Amino acid sequence: MRILLTGSSGWLGRFLAPQLRTAGHQVIGLDVAPGRDTHVLGSVADAALVDRTVAMEGIGAIIHAGALHKPDIARYPRQAFIDCNVTGTLNLLEAAVRAGHDRLLFTSTTSLMVSQRVRDGDAGAAFWMDEAFLDGPPRNIYGVTKAAAENLCRLFAAEHGLDIAILRTGRFFPEDDDTHHALSGENMKANEFLNRRLSAHDAARAHVVALEKIAGMGCETFVLSAPPPFARAEAGELARDARAVIARHFPDAAELYAARGWELPQTIDRVYDPGKAERLLGFRCRTGFADVLAALRRGSELPFDHDPSYVSPTASR
Repeated sequence: MRILLTGSSGWLGRFLAPQLRTAGHQVIGLDVAPGRDTHVLGSVADAALVDRTVAMEGIGAIIHAGALHKPDIARYPRQAFIDCNVTGTLNLLEAAVRAGHDRLLFTSTTSLMVSQRVRDGDAGAAFWMDEAFLDGPPRNIYGVTKAAAENLCRLFAAEHGLDIAILRTGRFFPEDDDTHHALSGENMKANEFLNRRLSAHDAARAHVVALEKIAGMGCETFVLSAPPPFARAEAGELARDARAVIARHFPDAAELYAARGWELPQTIDRVYDPGKAERLLGFRCRTGFADVLAALRRGSELPFDHDPSYVSPTASR
């Protein structure tokens, strides 16, 4: 199948395009920045460009992975987020309907589930966050626009019979966190595999699986993250003494971390639950916290990407 992949020059695109080709698809990349897998240079906010690309390239399905992200808040005005994340999604949905497509994938984010109360982490227990979790509005323009785009997907699925997979990905970016700086970037990423991170390879693989499996399902939303090692009954203790919980599941974690000069989290305020993706799509992340510890035991390369110098190619716009 010929797939239109937006965001083809971005971080997810560089992993997703090769996996799509391996699965037998032909990728037509669209991005505002040049890249190895980008064939059409321009913005999804340009409705005419989107229409021409979908019509002229004989596209059979669309994977909309292009977006302005949280780190872009410091670089772009709010209107740019609306243009790219909301209007761009609308343009792609309308083009898909005109082209007679039966399915579309939308790359969303777990960030839109993070209200200010979740961010403050003072609820007395870790928030257990699956697709039905709702605790108030998103805390920034990124989350607000992604939530609006998700609702556009649901509207078009209901009105036009499209099968749409909304993939709310946890963290998989390679750069350092732009808010928290107490820990090294590698240490923070390793910790996040306990509750809110997945590898870029797994994020891409989830899209390939969803492209096939979403047919006939209608519109479904999936949280994507490494399977947490915790039980929901441990949510209260995670918020009070996460290290004690971690020690029960991984007795040598503290020793392995100490040898590297890392710190385990004292508390955990949220846990992303990817169980629905496993139940409906048969998808489960291959990389988790146990793999991080295994790499520390062996002294081998860590099973995730870390690049503090990485800047999204959208910054060149």
